[in-house]
Amino acid sequence: MLISADYSQIELRLAAEMAGVKALQESFRTGEDIHTRTASEVMGIPLAEVTSEIRRSAKAINFGIIYGISGFGLAKQLGVSNGEAGAYIRNYLGKFPELEQFMTSLKEEARKFGYVKTFFGRKCVISGINDKNGAKRQFAERQAINAPLQGTAADIVKMAMIEVDRRIKSGEIEAKLLLQVHDELVLEVKEDRAEFVANQIKQVMENVASFSVPLAVEAKWAKNWSDAH
Repeated sequence: MLISADYSQIELRLAAEMAGVKALQESFRTGEDIHTRTASEVMGIPLAEVTSEIRRSAKAINFGIIYGISGFGLAKQLGVSNGEAGAYIRNYLGKFPELEQFMTSLKEEARKFGYVKTFFGRKCVISGINDKNGAKRQFAERQAINAPLQGTAADIVKMAMIEVDRRIKSGEIEAKLLLQVHDELVLEVKEDRAEFVANQIKQVMENVASFSVPLAVEAKWAKNWSDAH
């Protein structure tokens, strides 16, 4: 069998952690659906009235913000006007001001040093942050916002791979580590051990690093990679 163990919403969790966004941290700690919470906060809708379509829009906003999305880019994704999309972004940052402060500080750090750092201190070089060309500069600013989050997620996945490999070599985990795909580890395991090993992998991955926001891993198993999702 193949086991697919995937970190759930890891970059959003890291944004809440690294930017110190108390409201989002609390949502993750209590297991509240983060996209429903965002829809309610940003669009001014009671939680009980958030539909699946509204939740999808909030999901695009959540992930778009941490990639430094523009009002134009969000408008294209949601199929709304530039003005409406811009209002969503302003409302979002107004509700979570710590995130806007975090994003501003990252851009300033990149301008000053030419790099930003992951949570664990790894440098991510940002070229073009002071470029006279506006398009190049804005691209670099988006990189400066996302690199510490995506980079920290990459650090965590690598730490998890090392720990899983260590436990496989010690005989504690009976599996073969095959692939890393973004925020996911893929392993091969005997069919009768799939559920037990999936729980072992989940435990290792969720505890490889400690934050105020819990890491969450969804581990599934099947005969092929597609069915394991």
